Amino acid sequence: MTLFQIFLLVFLSPTFFCFLPIQGRVLTYTKQELWNTMSQISLPPSPPPEAVAPSSNNEHSVFDVRSFGAVGDGVSDDTQAFKMAWDAACLEDKPGKIVAPKGYIFMIKSIIFTGPCKLDLIFEIDGTVMPPDGPDSWPRNESKKQWLVFYRINGLAMQGGGVIDGRGQKWWDLPCKPHKGINGTTLPGPCDSPVAIRLFMSSNLTVRGLKIKNSPQFHFRFDGCQNVHIENLIIKAPAQSPNTDGIHIENSNNVQIYGSLISNGDDCVSIGAGCYNVDIRNITCGPSHGISIGSLGIRNSRACVSNITVSDSIIKHSDNGVRIKTWQGGTGSVSKVTFNNIYMDTVRNPIIIDQYYCLTKNCLNQTSAVLISDIAYTNIKGTYDVRSPAMQFACSDSVPCTNLTLSEVELFPAQGQILANPFCWKAYGTMQTLTIPPVFCLLEGSPEMMQIYDVDKC
Repeated sequence: MTLFQIFLLVFLSPTFFCFLPIQGRVLTYTKQELWNTMSQISLPPSPPPEAVAPSSNNEHSVFDVRSFGAVGDGVSDDTQAFKMAWDAACLEDKPGKIVAPKGYIFMIKSIIFTGPCKLDLIFEIDGTVMPPDGPDSWPRNESKKQWLVFYRINGLAMQGGGVIDGRGQKWWDLPCKPHKGINGTTLPGPCDSPVAIRLFMSSNLTVRGLKIKNSPQFHFRFDGCQNVHIENLIIKAPAQSPNTDGIHIENSNNVQIYGSLISNGDDCVSIGAGCYNVDIRNITCGPSHGISIGSLGIRNSRACVSNITVSDSIIKHSDNGVRIKTWQGGTGSVSKVTFNNIYMDTVRNPIIIDQYYCLTKNCLNQTSAVLISDIAYTNIKGTYDVRSPAMQFACSDSVPCTNLTLSEVELFPAQGQILANPFCWKAYGTMQTLTIPPVFCLLEGSPEMMQIYDVDKC
């Protein structure tokens, strides 16, 4: 008896017993036992690869921020002390280590740590670092879009056992932010909220072991960076906190994100335009909005994303699982993406491509679109929230999705036993193995023609 025949018998019969002959014996399975057998998941993810520490033949010169005047009482302004410690380490003739020691709470205002520095640096946070408490406490002459910025740095390791506390609650409560009230109503007014940590136009970066919580907006943002290694982070914010992405990367390449726990109010990891060679592994994600590529193509922009791998991870109690989202009117492409060995626990949209992404009800229909091709989903198992189908592939009319492949995908409803049919629109691809539920709505082959002016491959 084939897997598909078993599948049909299980879900078409209200009372089901399966008798399978094996070497002269008859094995009896109840419907629930067969359900449990078919929904087994893969083994737990393997440990992340060992991090490669920056090599140096010299010991680091230590720059304790207290030596530069930091008080660490949670009230005094320690901004200048951190800046002086950074500048001294940056100019040192041997590798430097800036230390915020354990047992202290350092309050820092918006600051930019600039390079290039003479040699590699370590920024070690063992105490607690936090910004002013909310928009009313923020200095009027300082940007409310960013807090800790690292600019043009080559060779930086951020590490330590301390905590970076973004104190985001008062920012989330601004009248302009989506509220928990009726229909998520908002009011006009200032809406800027700072990204907690932004690394901009920098390279050879390592971020490990830190705990960061309650950022007003994104927790980490990497813009124009290359050779980035992130591991063993704990990022936490309430599920209802708006735009608190855990890690966002944009125009960055050769990025590794390993072995981290992320629970927040938006994407655990979001991948923006201009990213390639990104490896995400051993992430525990949720509650959240899942792991997303996009949104891409906003305001008719061009976006190129390629060579992305997400593997050996868990996504739980989230609005989305693995998602690709693009706006109508964009150009460029998303290609060579692999989602492998991922367990979903009560996820509303475990697998989703949305080329009609829109934050309002008034987005205009447009012809051009970001091309999505060569996307593989393998060994994705678990349960989905029955309010939405387990799989949705909503692709562009004029620029369909091509070469989607699914293998060993088994997704069952978290409640009940009625499988929702997957949704497909202009989606071309194949099932290499029978999926649960089956994605019979995929179109075979490739589109006969796509208007050449709509397709702008990267």
